[in-house]
Amino acid sequence: MKNNLFNITFLVICFSFIGSFCTAQDLVYRPVNPAFGGETFNYQWLLNSAQVQNLIEEPEDDTFSFNRNSSLEDFAESLNRQLLSQISRQLATSQFGEGNLEEGFYTVGDFQIEVNNTTEGLSITILDTALGEQTQVIIPFF
Repeated sequence: MKNNLFNITFLVICFSFIGSFCTAQDLVYRPVNPAFGGETFNYQWLLNSAQVQNLIEEPEDDTFSFNRNSSLEDFAESLNRQLLSQISRQLATSQFGEGNLEEGFYTVGDFQIEVNNTTEGLSITILDTALGEQTQVIIPFF
């Protein structure tokens, strides 16, 4: 019995000394990315890591020729835009100013434009024949 009591006392004393030597610290999060407060020297490492993982190949020429059109195509697009602009001006002046826009079908480039007088107002239907998209604009009578 005396031996058991001695062993228990010895263990309690040992654990109390061990407990006084044990220390703990707070868990602190340190971000890696410099954009979020991390170390600025990590920037080059992060950039290199991202570039290695990038599988998209850059074009060999540096002219940024994503959708380059020929001069003739650019001229045709410009002419199309001018004609559409002129028609839209005529529509606006016929509705809100002087000038008459006749009913009927107009074809301008890839667009088919239908103009009708309806009970709601002037109805303009525009069909893009290249893409098959259609839109309708109704200008009400005042």
